[in-house]
Amino acid sequence: MKTIGLLGGMSWESTQTYYQLINQGVNARLGGLHSAKLILYSVDFAEIETLQHQGDWGKTAEILCDAALSLQRAGAELLLICTNTMHKVAPAIENALDIPLLHIADATAGVLKQDGITRIGLLGTRFTMDQDFYRKRLEQAGIEVVTPDESQKAVVHRVIYEELCRGKVNPASKEAYLDIVASLAGRGAQGVILGCTEIGLLIGQTDTSVALYDTTKIHAAIAVDRTLEGL
Repeated sequence: MKTIGLLGGMSWESTQTYYQLINQGVNARLGGLHSAKLILYSVDFAEIETLQHQGDWGKTAEILCDAALSLQRAGAELLLICTNTMHKVAPAIENALDIPLLHIADATAGVLKQDGITRIGLLGTRFTMDQDFYRKRLEQAGIEVVTPDESQKAVVHRVIYEELCRGKVNPASKEAYLDIVASLAGRGAQGVILGCTEIGLLIGQTDTSVALYDTTKIHAAIAVDRTLEGL
């Protein structure tokens, strides 16, 4: 079994979900008292969030590269960045490491391709919805990406930072998200990516008939496959 390095804390609310899902996945495959070999580095999200909204991505890259190198020195053999947005600096982290990084957008694109999806809705932070660091990887896989309108993007972004990252689940926000999911489906999306690792705390597949692709679950499942390769 390979040792997984989790670069988390962005926010810790979803990082704990990664820890749970990966351990459950390994146990389901190996049985008994088996669990995953994991090393966790959890950053102070307040520092990262401030830099995000200041547009200082270079400084965030420095912080996360240092954290990733700490995980590598501690014995990690595979790295997961436990957030969608901070994959904006994934190239810098990959360049700093000798171990592979499992990119969350690539993992998601693989599942979409298996399901025959060619047009997908995307929810996430404004950074993820608006910038090309995430969308481009999906588009390179032949998948067209549809995002909410400007007013809907504002709602999605606000709920992530003001509620979900603080552990708050608001029924009104859930209804707003489900309305946005329905509107994306109405624009021809064959499904919707929950492209922020906290969104799965608010809505899930039982809430809608529209196919939802929870990136946290997908990322964790592929990590289990990678850590158990050859066993």
